[in-house]
Amino acid sequence: MPRILIAGYQHETNTFAPSLADWTAFTRGDSFPAFSQGRAMQDKLTGINIPIGGFIDAAKVHGWTLLPSCWAGAIPSSFVTHDAFERIADTVCQDVRQALDSGGLDGLYLDLHGAAVAEQAADSEGELLARLRAIVGPGLPIVASLDLHANVTRRMLALADALVAYRTYPHVDMAATGELAAELMARRLKAGRRQPLHARRLPFLIPLNAQSTWMQPAQALYEQLLALDGESGAILSFCMGFPASDFDECAPMVWGHGDAAEAAVERLYAAVAEPTQWQLDILPAREAVAQALALADRAAKPVVIADTQDNPGAGGDSNTTGLLHALVAQGAGRRYPGQVALGLLYDPAAAAAACAAGVGAELDLALGTAVPTFTGQPSDPPLRARCKVLAVSDGRCTLTGPMMRGLSVTLGPSACLDVDGVLVAVVSGKKQLLDRELLRMVGIHAERMRLIVVKSSNHFRADFTPHASAVLVAKAAGPMAADPADLPWRHLPADMRRRP
Repeated sequence: MPRILIAGYQHETNTFAPSLADWTAFTRGDSFPAFSQGRAMQDKLTGINIPIGGFIDAAKVHGWTLLPSCWAGAIPSSFVTHDAFERIADTVCQDVRQALDSGGLDGLYLDLHGAAVAEQAADSEGELLARLRAIVGPGLPIVASLDLHANVTRRMLALADALVAYRTYPHVDMAATGELAAELMARRLKAGRRQPLHARRLPFLIPLNAQSTWMQPAQALYEQLLALDGESGAILSFCMGFPASDFDECAPMVWGHGDAAEAAVERLYAAVAEPTQWQLDILPAREAVAQALALADRAAKPVVIADTQDNPGAGGDSNTTGLLHALVAQGAGRRYPGQVALGLLYDPAAAAAACAAGVGAELDLALGTAVPTFTGQPSDPPLRARCKVLAVSDGRCTLTGPMMRGLSVTLGPSACLDVDGVLVAVVSGKKQLLDRELLRMVGIHAERMRLIVVKSSNHFRADFTPHASAVLVAKAAGPMAADPADLPWRHLPADMRRRP
């Protein structure tokens, strides 16, 4: 039976963000499973909607013997530190050497993000692939799965035998992408050679909020990708890129593997490269709240506002207060007492104080933080308010929504605070609000709200949109630019346009 070593390295790097991804970020286990190795890693990640979980399930069907190395993931932020990257890369490389010395290997599978920028390597996935290729030689198959937001480099394409990316955003198909990676591995093992590869890079950046496959144009474009897969027999990928990684290959990419890949990729490229379809509509914070309140007056379901520039899934720290100030200033909580919610607000001090005081206590707190932003100016100041503690929690819950169903998270001391009628979910760990369970753990039921502010860009849509009457995207001051043209790029090539 083929012996396949499996490993993972997941980080989405916003090089303009304030916080680094150090080794602790990969071991906390708040937004991602904590760093794990060997059989414990395989056992922990089996059955979870992440790529390596799907690959593990597919490997059983193929009858492969899996050799688990390590899996490391950290919430999006600024650069992966030198120390963290070297620890992860060294562990994988050592495990590969050991496997070669004790029974040999027939292939490597890597669960990668594709947009990780380390302090010593702008293309850190390409660097990891290069180190592994140097160990195993040119003939051993290396297959990797990638996030839809990967910035796919020429080096990655050259060093891997095959790459495949998610087709959904929110990423509800992560395990399915691991299964596609297994299919590519099976094809490579059967053929004894690489399948033909064809790739095209788009000449402009696509804003995150325009990328959702729940909306057009992405929805129809990925339907076309699937149709082309079926017609050609190739396996195609379209990464829309992560437009906040300041290095020279930050860009969307279309590619495919298979005998008919070139023609299929060219047809898909022609469809996705039309720039005017990628325009987006984003509201200033105060206008978003005003519109949401007007909609809520006549809606039977909650209105959801995405606080996209403080999305901790894209490099924010989930701690800015622009939308909270706007809610309070416009009396949203007085208009709908206990039916307006905001989360998750990362504020360990406020959460600890609330948990210590207990349910029913009233506290004078300064909520949130003024953080550096890409404009050079800080975000809004903390909101000073009299807060009533409505609920407390240890921050542990298991997600039940479509995107990461089955994943257990630990966010530390957490609480629900009543701030002038607005329910604020404060937590001690950073996590994008992509699952309603994250609110329920502090007693907030999303379905009962009239208005909800979520610190997320698009991932919230999978679990919130089916229960919402409307979704608005707001632009409050924060570390993640909704429009990539707003960022102070230094390394982007002159011929790469900063917006469609």
